[in-house]
Amino acid sequence: MRILTLLASALLALLPFSVMAQPWPTKEGDVTLADFRFASGETMKSLRMHYTTLGTPRRGKDGEIENAVMVLHGTGGSGKQFLAAQFADELYGPGQPLDIARWYVILPDNIGHGASSKPSDGMRMAFPGYDYADMVEAQRRMLAEGLGVKRLELILGTSMGCMHAFVWGETHPGFARRLAPFACLPAEIAGLNRAWRKLSIDAIKADPAWKDGNYAAQPEQGMRTAASLLLVAGANPLALQAQYPTRTAAESYLETTYARTVAGRDANDLIYQLDASRGYNPAPGLEKIAVPVLWINSADDFINPSGYGIAEPAVKRMPRARFILIPASADTKGHGTHTWAKFWKADLAKLMAERP
Repeated sequence: MRILTLLASALLALLPFSVMAQPWPTKEGDVTLADFRFASGETMKSLRMHYTTLGTPRRGKDGEIENAVMVLHGTGGSGKQFLAAQFADELYGPGQPLDIARWYVILPDNIGHGASSKPSDGMRMAFPGYDYADMVEAQRRMLAEGLGVKRLELILGTSMGCMHAFVWGETHPGFARRLAPFACLPAEIAGLNRAWRKLSIDAIKADPAWKDGNYAAQPEQGMRTAASLLLVAGANPLALQAQYPTRTAAESYLETTYARTVAGRDANDLIYQLDASRGYNPAPGLEKIAVPVLWINSADDFINPSGYGIAEPAVKRMPRARFILIPASADTKGHGTHTWAKFWKADLAKLMAERP
């Protein structure tokens, strides 16, 4: 139980969310994708995609849904994280950027996450080795086959979802009329970013209790190491130093953090989630992205540091892109700044007002 708590805490650091402030009116459902073929050549006869929606679809003169927006979660998350107060209460209400009286908001659980098909359903390490291209294709088929959505007014993606937004922009140009990628870089997952992911994966696999994925109980030592790496990757050093300025305070914070739990974490699921980024690299095709883009990173992001020199030339290659770097402060949330809408909601409102 303690290791699940530790892992939960680490993932909360990457994808922070809190108790819902109000019961937003949602609908949930599943779309079954028949004969899904993965980029690896593997197939699944039936792939389940779970989703949550807010608002009501509205059809235009051509009969197609014209007010759909899709919000994509990060590694280890699910669509329901976007019902948290710091996101939903800032965006979905009357007059807000994603006012659900106007917009039809779609929150998928991606492959390997939430209530969608994942290794822990029973296949374990025999589950197809999905990557980001597969996840985007599953999103597309979910929209078209399950929800009848053939175009989107916006894709907003955080962390892994940020990377998915760049993939969408290149593989399906114009399907989404606006893109809002938050907390990522349009470059191959390499350097420290690949290192912490690979170290986490290796730690789980090196635990004898993992048993090639056929464990009866979670491999505690491997998961402990992976969770520790996730916790460091998602942290805001400036905030932690200000809030916990002594060794005693910092260690007490860890104990408190460990005490938070998230249900359903699984070692095999985590391996797949972290490794899915292995083929991501939109850098060669950025010129294909011609729609308006609001790209936001934060200066205290351990996973996507601002000093790499990647963002500045990349944004110039997309003709209608704007890049914003949120300055680090004791109030920002490290990598998780992406899900605190107060930092960027005004910029999102401008994007939604912009003509595609």
